[in-house]
Amino acid sequence: MSDFSQNGIISSLHDFGTKSTKDIEKDLLKFSKERKMELILPSLYSELEGDALPRIVSEISKVNYLSHIIIGLDRANKKQADKAHKFFKKLKTPFSILWNDGPRLKKLHNELKKKNLAPNELGKGRNVWYCLGMCIARDNARSVALHDCDIKTYDRRMLAKLFYPVVNPFFNFEFCKGYYPRVAQGKMNGRVARLLVFPLITALEKTIGRSDYLEFMKSFKYPLAGEFSFRRNVLSELRISSDWGIEVGVLSEMQRNFSPNNICQVDLADTYDHKHQELSIGDDKKGLSRMSTDIIKTLIRKLATQGNSFSLETFRSLKATYYRSALDLIDTYRSDAEMNGLKFDSHTEEKAVELFALNIMKAGESFFKNPMDTPFIPTWSRVKSAIPDFLERLKHAVDEDNKKHK
Repeated sequence: MSDFSQNGIISSLHDFGTKSTKDIEKDLLKFSKERKMELILPSLYSELEGDALPRIVSEISKVNYLSHIIIGLDRANKKQADKAHKFFKKLKTPFSILWNDGPRLKKLHNELKKKNLAPNELGKGRNVWYCLGMCIARDNARSVALHDCDIKTYDRRMLAKLFYPVVNPFFNFEFCKGYYPRVAQGKMNGRVARLLVFPLITALEKTIGRSDYLEFMKSFKYPLAGEFSFRRNVLSELRISSDWGIEVGVLSEMQRNFSPNNICQVDLADTYDHKHQELSIGDDKKGLSRMSTDIIKTLIRKLATQGNSFSLETFRSLKATYYRSALDLIDTYRSDAEMNGLKFDSHTEEKAVELFALNIMKAGESFFKNPMDTPFIPTWSRVKSAIPDFLERLKHAVDEDNKKHK
């Protein structure tokens, strides 16, 4: 059972197990009469062949409050795109698939590229960005939720709780972030959050000083959760990161645009498991090594925009302070694991910390070499200003791709 704690500057909405899924969904159905809801699912084609997505589709098929589902499909050829339509027909809710590798969407992407408005790399950020564009173009939803397609422990209660804070008309939340314990198969997961983000924020406070932004980030129980929801007015001005810093980037945008009173986090599950990335010690372009570097750069860039200066000496101090903070946390996690009967590999944990410490310096080098680097994809309001009819043509292209499968 969740606790009562309110330890940060944003609201934490708990799950005490006192309200049934059926009753939460009953409220959402009532709200949906005036406040339509759309769900975004950014998916790789390979996830259709895994264990998680079939379960997710089965669970979503049991809900009756969604008006539409937008599915971003990456890395799919023509034959695979056709299979995807058959796969998602199990959904009871109307849906649109954005076939990102198809000729229509590629043509639109190239048009944006010529004007320097396109996402500059493949990945979840690009997929999510186009899905948000489709949502804006449809101009139907009052609230939108997004979650990954690799959640092995998915339950429809997660979706209901994710939507509830931004759909309830008596709440004033514009944005909601999910959280949960990352414990599965008898061990602690969530290494990047546990061993990088939390001790890095502590180290940043010690090296550059306290700030509203760091206080904001500290308030989230699981800042790397891929599950979040927001009201429609957030969409057009939202800057999406094109690299693996997307979750931290979205939180940074919320901190810039909204009061903490308009932001909350919600307890989504007692247990959560999804596809795990390799540490990739020997290849900093893959796995958790790449992810950690992108997250560090996202945090540093955000702090730099707020007037903080970073020198080589700052990064050296940051690395040393982080390393000590992370090692101290490993001792805490070891005790927590033992008390709960979980397996705990101190050697593997320390290897991760050593890698993340090294990547702090790599992120610093990248920051100095590319001071004008802008990893954020332009906002949709900027695209609309540059190409007024683009969103209309995006919707038309998606509708044409989906037409023959109706």
